[in-house]
Amino acid sequence: MPEEHYEGRLELDWTNKSERLLATDDGRYGWVPPTDYRVAEVRLLHDAGTVGETHGNRSRAKDNLLIRGDALGALGSLAELPEFAREYRGKVKLAYIDPPFNTAQSFLHYDDNLEHSVWLSMMRDRLEQIEKLLAPEGSIWVHLDDAEMAYCRVLLDEVFGRDSFVASVVWQRQTSQSNMSVFSPSHDYIVVFAKDRLAFAETRNRLPRGEKQDALYSNPDNDPRGDWTSQPVQARNPYSKGLYSITTPSGRVIEGPPAGRYWSISEEKLWQLNEEGRVWWGKEGGGVPRLKGYLSEAQGLVPKTWWPHTEVGHTDEAKAESKRLSSDSAPFATPKPERLLERVIHIGSNPGDIVLDCFLGSGTTAAVAHKMGRRWVGVERSHETLENFCTPRLKKVVEGDDPGGITSAIGWEGGGGFRILDVGPSMFEEDEGRVVLADWATKTALSEATAAQLGFEYVPDPPFVGIKGRARLAVIDGLVNVDVVELLAQQLGERERLVVCGTSVDPDAADALRKAKPGSRVRKIPASILSEYQETHRWKVNVAGTVEAIAPVMEEAKKSAKQAIESTAPVIEQAKQSARETARVAGATKKKLDESAKRSLAANEAQAKKAAGRKKK
Repeated sequence: MPEEHYEGRLELDWTNKSERLLATDDGRYGWVPPTDYRVAEVRLLHDAGTVGETHGNRSRAKDNLLIRGDALGALGSLAELPEFAREYRGKVKLAYIDPPFNTAQSFLHYDDNLEHSVWLSMMRDRLEQIEKLLAPEGSIWVHLDDAEMAYCRVLLDEVFGRDSFVASVVWQRQTSQSNMSVFSPSHDYIVVFAKDRLAFAETRNRLPRGEKQDALYSNPDNDPRGDWTSQPVQARNPYSKGLYSITTPSGRVIEGPPAGRYWSISEEKLWQLNEEGRVWWGKEGGGVPRLKGYLSEAQGLVPKTWWPHTEVGHTDEAKAESKRLSSDSAPFATPKPERLLERVIHIGSNPGDIVLDCFLGSGTTAAVAHKMGRRWVGVERSHETLENFCTPRLKKVVEGDDPGGITSAIGWEGGGGFRILDVGPSMFEEDEGRVVLADWATKTALSEATAAQLGFEYVPDPPFVGIKGRARLAVIDGLVNVDVVELLAQQLGERERLVVCGTSVDPDAADALRKAKPGSRVRKIPASILSEYQETHRWKVNVAGTVEAIAPVMEEAKKSAKQAIESTAPVIEQAKQSARETARVAGATKKKLDESAKRSLAANEAQAKKAAGRKKK
């Protein structure tokens, strides 16, 4: 029966999936093509203030960052601006996000009533940016309820790969009974994915042990190693050395493990551990052996996927924390308890690691990360939320004036600081259907914005404003002509190249620059930057399309190779048989020749003896 050929892949589809989602200033969303400047543009990050201890402006990317603006623009800036990309691209250890749940409810501080496809586009765009920022051993924790959890799980599969799924944590967010719906909801989900599941498994932290776990240990036989607990020496999995009889210290013979089971260690290992005093045979010495595990050697606890409110808090606890921090206004509508974030951050990061939350809300993630000694980046677009909750709360954390949450448990007394950044406005605007430079994009501002779009490090060094490898960037807010490019070319080093951007370009300037410095380019702005967005998108589509297009070809090549192997197999086998026959004949011939040679040698020796005898006579 011929093999069937399969095409396509399992993926989630929705309305306008190929488009990108644009967030407007009034909190609304709309779809636009991926090449639209409003979603393709790399926004600048402008300083808006500092709180507490921070680095100098030249090292501002190393600070804790509170970024005001939409998450998509902020994440793109962190990943693409060279100044920030060095610090964050591929280096974020933990991303926790608590996006709008899309539950058709209207929260006081969030518009949570997003149409399903809009929600999926919004999440996809941001997850793709977060994936660029995660470290190889990094993880993302997405907090959701039943409304979009299943869809988001499949979306995460698409962005990170199914093999990157780690767990779905169930958090008991409330204990009270609700009679307002068909079921009384009592839990949320936190879906965990890793950039590399194996790397995450090797580096994630266990939970600390508590009195409840330590109470399981005792020392009934006065073992000098201290308190211990025991584990059975049986397993269901087949083990080649796991079937043998055991004679206990009391003399009782155990013929073997229970039916259908195996001893989990070899007989040799069992008696070695017994010599070390690590096997428990019961008080009388005749019990089924059990291995001792000592409290002094015990590791932390592997995290479970069920997180009860007694361990990590619930929504009422979170609202009480929010109310203490914002006594002058109503508490934040959907806060999360600090104990919940403490567990997430403990498992997924270590002191000094970078923690990211691009739906910062009331600031719980940043507050807990700060208290736990992590670097953090928080992004929030709502001006009201920033002014009433997030910024005041983080200032109190720095000043040591935040007595709630985990403050007492970890002994937090204040310290550190953070930098406030604003996502810059677009360098473009529309005028009667044409995309033109915004009024603010002139001179120095134009230079910095242009460097950001072209991936240059913004380094003002007149007459240049940027550097990328051996290329230098010059931005002219005016006409670029032959005289300009020749003067600029004279300032270059021997092996340097030049990119010159101008708001107006003489047609002869490009040829003059190429002659003066081969490999250099002249570009007109904004047209060349807008075309850059188009080219970048086409390249991404072509790469994706090429991979998808060659998949059937590769599969066909595999089938052809397999068929070729199958068709040549009889020929190869016949050749092997011929070779074996040739070897057999050669062997038989050699044997006959050897026997003939022996007979000839014997006859010669006999004749020689006769001749010698006649000579003696």
